[in-house]
Amino acid sequence: MKLKMNSKRTRGAILLLLMAGLSFAAGQDKPAGEQAATPAAVPAATAATRGGYVIGAGDLLQITVFKEPEASIPQVVVQLDGVITLPMVRDIHAGGLTTAELEEHLAKQYSKFIRDAEVSVIVKEINSKKIYLIGAIKKEGALALKTPITILQAIAESGGLTDYAKRSKIYILRKVDGKPIRIPFDYLSAIKGEQMDQNILLKADDTIVVPN
Repeated sequence: MKLKMNSKRTRGAILLLLMAGLSFAAGQDKPAGEQAATPAAVPAATAATRGGYVIGAGDLLQITVFKEPEASIPQVVVQLDGVITLPMVRDIHAGGLTTAELEEHLAKQYSKFIRDAEVSVIVKEINSKKIYLIGAIKKEGALALKTPITILQAIAESGGLTDYAKRSKIYILRKVDGKPIRIPFDYLSAIKGEQMDQNILLKADDTIVVPN
């Protein structure tokens, strides 16, 4: 009788070990699959900055011609007319082009002097994108749009509102398809954590209007 009890316990122990082993294997398989999928995911922001940024007046660029230091330039400012002046190719219109488009254009120009020229364009400083704040705000004027910024963040960057600001009457002026539109913003609700969908990311040339 004792032997039978031991036999049953042994079979039970083996069964438990097998189940534990299967659970462990399943647990190991899942993270491995997740880890394999992770490198394939590329953040949209990273993809956009690789070549989709539109160059404007005042931006500071770095132009590198591969293995050609004399043709490269560590920094050049885009002039008001959108032109940059570079070694060998002289005046090149960069304003309004994306970094990828400028790379392609410069590669063609440098290929007249350098065989199979490869060109890299890096935006070192963004100075062409601005937003504007007017009205009952402590620091009126232009604010450089160097990184994504919300309405609340822009107001904070400009010193905040004055005592006379109509906080529930603020709005953003924005051009859409060439036509101006007004986007309402209730400051009091936003700072309470309410109607946060109004606290949108600003776009270049947006104007925040704060009535008195």
